[in-house]
Amino acid sequence: MPAQDKTQLSESVRTKIDNWMQRYPADQKRSAVIEALRYAQEENNNWLSEPLMDAVADYLGMPKIAVYEVATFYTMFNLKPIGQHLIEVCTNISCMLSGCDKIVDHLKKRLQINFNETTPDGKFTLREAECLAACAAAPMFQIGRKYYEKLTPEKVNTILDELE
Repeated sequence: MPAQDKTQLSESVRTKIDNWMQRYPADQKRSAVIEALRYAQEENNNWLSEPLMDAVADYLGMPKIAVYEVATFYTMFNLKPIGQHLIEVCTNISCMLSGCDKIVDHLKKRLQINFNETTPDGKFTLREAECLAACAAAPMFQIGRKYYEKLTPEKVNTILDELE
């Protein structure tokens, strides 16, 4: 499935941004930049193109560079197309001590990709995460917004089988 690349904000996204901006004083539109980028990204197959970031900047009355700074700082924003399922594997100390290296090796072998790559069919993108705040349930990963904890290679296989 080819990645869509929107160059303007839809009416739906503008409405969501407008609703979010009601939380802030009228002269502080830029306070909504993170949510505005999230809404735009969600509607654009989970990635932000430069023209789409420009549209967010224009809508919020911000310099384009200020929007780029936000989008490049936070790892929740994808600046190139990603797979249908983004797998973010925690490799921080608790997960490391609990065997995340085995999970990472298993994922790389099963999907035949490395970190920051997408499977040829566009189903999965694999990414390393610094910390996902589930240390007591390590090793773990996140797919989309769902956490999968206390992983084993067998659990990983079951999860991936359900997604394929």
